[in-house]
Amino acid sequence: MNRIQKFFTSILPAQSAKSMEADSRQWFMKCMECGFEESYWDLGGIRWKAAGNSRNLRKCPNCGKRSWHQTYKKETDDPEDPMQAPDS
Repeated sequence: MNRIQKFFTSILPAQSAKSMEADSRQWFMKCMECGFEESYWDLGGIRWKAAGNSRNLRKCPNCGKRSWHQTYKKETDDPEDPMQAPDS
């Protein structure tokens, strides 16, 4: 957890902090070059109660190329378990 995440999880009520982390873990950035994806929370960011899919130009930690990364939300069946694997 980076400084920003620690700051917000410390000042928010426990339930809100859990909601923020769970929601941020559902948002991913995917490299359009190699397909590598990582959650916003694992990247050190927070994306809570957000909407919309954006693109960001950044260096991919996997392939090392500067490329576009698509932001999107992975929906799950169980809102309590954002990392639940899909049944497909």
